[in-house]
Amino acid sequence: MRCVDEFFGNGLPQMRKLRVAIVAPSLRILGGQAVQAQRLLDAWSNDPEVDAWLVPVNPAPPAVAPLLKIKYLRTVVTQLMYWPLLVRELRKADVVHVFSASYSSFLLAPLPAMTIARLLGRPVLLNYRSGEAPDHLKRSATARDAIARVDRSIVPSRFLVDVFASHGLDATAIPNVVDLERFAFRERFPLKPRLLSTRNFESLYNVACTLRAFKLVQKSWPNASLTLVGGGSCEPALRRLARELALENVEFAGRVPPDRIHEYYAAADIYLQTPDIDNMPTSVLEAYASGLPVVSTEAGGVPAILTHGQTGLLAPLDDHLAIAARILLLLEQPGVAREITHNAIEMCRSFTWRHVREQWLSHYRDLAGSREMAVAKKLQLNPEGK
Repeated sequence: MRCVDEFFGNGLPQMRKLRVAIVAPSLRILGGQAVQAQRLLDAWSNDPEVDAWLVPVNPAPPAVAPLLKIKYLRTVVTQLMYWPLLVRELRKADVVHVFSASYSSFLLAPLPAMTIARLLGRPVLLNYRSGEAPDHLKRSATARDAIARVDRSIVPSRFLVDVFASHGLDATAIPNVVDLERFAFRERFPLKPRLLSTRNFESLYNVACTLRAFKLVQKSWPNASLTLVGGGSCEPALRRLARELALENVEFAGRVPPDRIHEYYAAADIYLQTPDIDNMPTSVLEAYASGLPVVSTEAGGVPAILTHGQTGLLAPLDDHLAIAARILLLLEQPGVAREITHNAIEMCRSFTWRHVREQWLSHYRDLAGSREMAVAKKLQLNPEGK
């Protein structure tokens, strides 16, 4: 029997690192979950106490498979690869850290990992991250029951803690991580009308509202520019809208790898987003870190990290008039931008890895220690393993 003290802060020497399997999308799916999972993996790299590795929910399919372009066939093949991968990888872990979104994604990615981990007797830390949680948990009894059975639920915002509580589910908030070295603070004074949005082109992010607001900004500032970083199903409609509005200086930059996204923040002066549904967007933290004043709709958990008039400016959902007015305020009163950006970077310092690492490590140790104690108790009750 292994010594359970290896996981505890009891003064005894640790025998080995904690083994943590992180079940999440790989960067082949360039979205918020994949980016945060990779940042977590990078942060744990060479850590003296944790050995973490990725178990991708989107394992690469066989190269010679043209039929995998067919949507539902691709899903079937992915699942046939995913379940055996989970069995192989999760059995090696002390803790299974599962990233989770909502709806069908919940059924296809986190739920199988939670099921396999439970069968293998591994503790599950569910890292639920979706701003669509209010509707998802209201609609899905399956999701509520599955979440109630995990060993620990971690969410990135107080907003989701409250959503979970409204369904009788416990959750603890650990914020997203921002790299203050890569996203370097720079004061913009005077402020220029160079706007940036980095939200994907899906309906919940309502980038159309961003374009309509920019139209009003450009009436007052003809040389204003807007860079849209991202991609998604709404891109053709957004390009049509930009043409219909006769917008100038709008760049559709496409999807940008995480190791280059800081370049776009560095080149801009104002960060703008207009989602209808959101949680704790890392993009807002990246803008804070880069010294950009942020204008956002008050969607979901955004007000938990952006206080109107202190760390940014908020506007009602889908209100391009209010969004434009706040951007014009920043351009016409640059002292406002200076004040909120300095407030924002101070708040942002609590989202660095140095602050967040101990929170994750505490949960990992607790879960791993509980498992070892359960194993020890079982062996005491049944020493012959019968």
